Amino acid sequence: MTKVKKVSKGDSSKVHVWLTGKSQIKKLPSDVLSMLEKLRLKKGSTWDYLKGPDSYSIVILNVENDEELRIIGSEIVDLVAKDNAEIRIHSKKREAFILAEGIAMANYQFLRHFSKPAKNSLSTLLLDEETPDEEIKEINNIIKAVYWTRDVVNTPVSHLNAMQLADEIIRLGKEAKFSVQVLQKAQIEALKMGGLLAVNKGSIDPPTFSTLEYKPKKPINRQPLVLVGKGVVYDTGGLSLKPTPGSMDAMKSDMAGAAAVIGATYLAALQKLNVHIIALIPATDNRPGMNAYTPGDVITMFNGSTVEVLNTDAEGRMILADALSYADKYNPELVIDAATLTGSAVRAIGTEASIIMGNAKDIYFENLEKSGRIVHERVVRFPFWDDYRKHMLSKIADLKNIGTANAGMISAGKFLETFVKAPYIHMDVAGPTWLDSKENYKGVGGTGFGVRLIYQFMKLHYKK
Repeated sequence: MTKVKKVSKGDSSKVHVWLTGKSQIKKLPSDVLSMLEKLRLKKGSTWDYLKGPDSYSIVILNVENDEELRIIGSEIVDLVAKDNAEIRIHSKKREAFILAEGIAMANYQFLRHFSKPAKNSLSTLLLDEETPDEEIKEINNIIKAVYWTRDVVNTPVSHLNAMQLADEIIRLGKEAKFSVQVLQKAQIEALKMGGLLAVNKGSIDPPTFSTLEYKPKKPINRQPLVLVGKGVVYDTGGLSLKPTPGSMDAMKSDMAGAAAVIGATYLAALQKLNVHIIALIPATDNRPGMNAYTPGDVITMFNGSTVEVLNTDAEGRMILADALSYADKYNPELVIDAATLTGSAVRAIGTEASIIMGNAKDIYFENLEKSGRIVHERVVRFPFWDDYRKHMLSKIADLKNIGTANAGMISAGKFLETFVKAPYIHMDVAGPTWLDSKENYKGVGGTGFGVRLIYQFMKLHYKK
């Protein structure tokens, strides 16, 4: 994992990066000023470098946009990654933190490889010696949480089924000091979580239902923030088998919502945020074997309502519905779920943002949207009118599990809302949690989307 440290005596960095503006250029060391004269900064360029025999000198000029800095960080990684060098960032400004974040995110490698991975040569980033210790701690914890989230999203179901995901959660809980309770199949059956059990019927691997709780001694929020994550560790579509080609290749990522929720809780606990958090993770794979649930089945859910199944590939909402109902027992201030729920969300806004909707007060949405802009994990609020609920009404049960061909991401949200009594925000993260090709610091495969967003929301909304 990339580690961020303060620079110390005897620093032998081979890559030096100066963040500066036009007004501060004269304050740079004389050798850097001399270098600037040799740089090839073209009109509109924001950074350039000189390469010595075994070193790089890089200057970033007049960049104040956070996302531009993160992307420059990924370009720096592309430039120097093969040279086995530490990177020393020369700046006392906040921008150094953002650049380091971009470099670290771009330097991620999937090390749970099944072949020998390339050597990760950029193991250390050095910041100014005056950087506050709490900032060093925070960025290292962010890196740790995002790397973990990417790792589990990238891990195939052959090595990460529902039980193994629960084991990962237990390990994180021990490290970050939050409590974990894992319900096994018999306990889930005793609770009559019909949605989770129905989706699991086609699998030989049992489901799990994990509850994570981080509660500081005197939290700011009197009622907990409840986070719910869709934990479908692999999705074939069940008997409504996904069409080919390519439709199942990335379905190990169908638990990316759960991974984001777990990662954000882990990060909040590492940072000792003064916020009471409960995270609920229903987990299973969705397969067409065994006694798989079928189109036409009517399922009795945890809250006693009935759902007519018309498509077994609309499984995420089935397992989320039970978890959302279960959240009632905690009397939450707010419930937020994160789920790779619909293809219609991807078709609507692509991989550039997550769709959000719900019935919570505007202040929650405003802070979530602001948090998305801060970390560049953007969200777009969609309408949530009651008109869309009629799309989900069944002729033989309380609800059906798919709507019409139109506005599928909204009707899915309205379906889920019926299972929640607390103020509610639904996040359809199907687009930004997975990338088929490399995109700057976000990489390829699992992006870790949602971890920094939810963490930033908690920091912003629950101020001391």
